[in-house]
Amino acid sequence: MVDEPNPKTRGLGRGLNALFEDEETGFDQPDSSGQTPSGGKRDTVGVELLHPSALQPRHVFDDASIKELAESIEQHGILQPLLVRKDPNHEGQFEIIGGERRWRAAQKAQLHEVPVIILDLGDTEALEIALIENLQREDLNPIDEALGYQKLLQDFGHTQEKLAESMGKSRSHIANMVRLLNLPPAVQEMVADNGLSMGHARALITAENPVDLAKQVLSKKLSVRETERLANDVSGKPQKAKSSSKSAQKSAKTGKDADTVALESEVSNAIGMNVSIDSPNGQAGKLTIDFKSLDQLDELLQRLSHFSGSRLTG
Repeated sequence: MVDEPNPKTRGLGRGLNALFEDEETGFDQPDSSGQTPSGGKRDTVGVELLHPSALQPRHVFDDASIKELAESIEQHGILQPLLVRKDPNHEGQFEIIGGERRWRAAQKAQLHEVPVIILDLGDTEALEIALIENLQREDLNPIDEALGYQKLLQDFGHTQEKLAESMGKSRSHIANMVRLLNLPPAVQEMVADNGLSMGHARALITAENPVDLAKQVLSKKLSVRETERLANDVSGKPQKAKSSSKSAQKSAKTGKDADTVALESEVSNAIGMNVSIDSPNGQAGKLTIDFKSLDQLDELLQRLSHFSGSRLTG
C-alpha cells in the first residue's frame, strides 16, 4: 500500500484503505504533537460534539448489533478512532466521516469522550469519503447500497466504470444495484428487509404489477427461477427467451440448479472475481474464488478482514 501524505489527494478505492483499516495499527501513528503522516490529528472529543454525516447511506441501524458493540466497548474501550472533520457551520463541533456505529455504541456504553482522527477535508471530499467508507465496510442492505451508488454517480460525477474499479466490484454489479431503485417503494422495502433477494428483485424490475408479484413471491416462497416465470407469464413474454439465456445455458452445462447459478453470478459481480459454488447434496459444499493476481487476492483478503471486524469496529 502506498502512503499518501495528503488525504485530499487520495484517489478512490485502495487509497482509502489507510484511513479505514480495522486494526488499531492500521492507522498512521501520530508524532509528539498528535499529527499523523496522512494529515490527520489524533484527539479526544466529547460525544455531544459529534454528529453524523448528512450523506450517511445507512438509514437503519440494527439495535442488537449496536448493543453488542456497546458491550465490547464497555470491556475494551474504542480500539479504532472515529474519522471526523471540523463542522464548517458550527464552531467546536465535528462531523463524523467514518464510525457512526462506534459513536452510537459509545453513547449506549455511557462514554463521555471518544478517540478521533480529525481530517482537514472540504465538503466534497468529506461527503464522498463518508459514502465510500460505508459502502466498502458496512453490511448495507441492497437498497441503501444502491442509493449510495446513485449518489456517487449523480452528485460526484463518477462513471459506473470508475465506481466499479474504486469499489472493487464489477460494472454490471453497480448497474444492477442502481436498477433496483426503479422498483416501487413497497418492493424496495421488501428488498431492504431481506424478504426478497437480489435475484428476485431483478426479475421484478420490468414486470407488470411488481408489488402484487412480490407479495406472491413472499407468500408462496418462490425461487428466483419461479419468480422469473411468474413475471414472464404476467407480462406475456415467451419462455424461450429465458431458455437461451446464459444462465440457463450454464445451468444445463454444469448440472447446477438455476438458483445456484444465479447466486454464483451475483457473488461474482459483487466481488469482481469468478465464483463457483458446489453443493452436491444441497446442504454442504464448497465455494471457490478465482483471483487473477496477488494484488486481487490481497484486496479480497482485506475486504474479508473488514467484514469480519465490522461488527466490533464499525
